[in-house]
Amino acid sequence: MCDRQGTSHVHWEFTFDRYRGSVTQQTPTAAFFDLDKTILVKSSSFAFARPFYKEGLIGRSDVIRSVYAQFMFHTSGADHDQMESMRDYMSKLVTGWEVEKVQQIVAETLDEIIDPMVYQEALDLMAEHRAAGRDIVIISSSGTDVVEPIGARLGADLAIGTQVAIEDGRYTGEIVYYAYGEGKAEAMRALASERGYDLDECFAYSDSFTDLPMLDAVGHPVAVNPDAALRAVAIERDWPVVDFKRPVAMRRTIEPRQAVAAGAGVAVGAVALGLTWYVRRRALRA
Repeated sequence: MCDRQGTSHVHWEFTFDRYRGSVTQQTPTAAFFDLDKTILVKSSSFAFARPFYKEGLIGRSDVIRSVYAQFMFHTSGADHDQMESMRDYMSKLVTGWEVEKVQQIVAETLDEIIDPMVYQEALDLMAEHRAAGRDIVIISSSGTDVVEPIGARLGADLAIGTQVAIEDGRYTGEIVYYAYGEGKAEAMRALASERGYDLDECFAYSDSFTDLPMLDAVGHPVAVNPDAALRAVAIERDWPVVDFKRPVAMRRTIEPRQAVAAGAGVAVGAVALGLTWYVRRRALRA
């Protein structure tokens, strides 16, 4: 849907109307959501910088860098080079961190940090997909110890994040799986094979051009708060473009039954969501 100036804009409530005639759903389907700037207003990776600093995991310079990164991400998004730079930075940053301590910090500060960062429109859209019988899958380049608790808190069926190798209870810095670019599409195809999803009947939502493989993997792609490059592609391909504008307090909008108990951490979150994708894939390859 394009106007005469060449801009494409579809209010989120009409997303299903665009696709309704072509959705048959005779097989299991899913709605795949990016996390940052799609469900959340800000970057989940950098959102926990202050509690990590308070607990001695990072220094003051890292906090300043995270604030700057949040600003740049919010105003202009992240391109390929920035995502690769972030990968290297995060790999070096977390090397040697105690996994249990990270999980505890995230569990104890989750609502405080993410509140109010969740788009009401995203919550409503997930509820509509859930009512239609689709699985809700969150897939984000942020670390799994952040993505899984947020996914559990939002009532997602599965949450997939970047995984760093662990030895003796500490992160080694080795990136086992980077949930970025083609890596997201690979995970989606693997899930489709394992769970029987018909990707042609599935939905995908993202804000970034770097997630083009994720959007291309499904029959019903939607650009959410897109950066300039993704908006151009969406207009060219006549994809729905939606703009989410209503951040809300997660703790007051998520039904209690969807939430993971405070302090449960990633261990319980992983159980609630099922065995994580990367663990299954590593086991299969082994």
